[in-house]
Amino acid sequence: MIKITLVRSLIGAKPKTVATAKSLGLFKIGNSITVANGPEVAGKVRLLAHLVKVETVEEA
Repeated sequence: MIKITLVRSLIGAKPKTVATAKSLGLFKIGNSITVANGPEVAGKVRLLAHLVKVETVEEA
């Protein structure tokens, strides 16, 4: 499982980048989600790498 937190603003970002953040449920700075790590999520994180912080968390 990984925890993804939006740490930079989406203002001025390309529309594809904004859409990717919204598809993950990241709308405002400080929003976090915890998801299972897979190829789909890894691709989204790579696109948003300059805007998010990624942490590995243990399954609860």
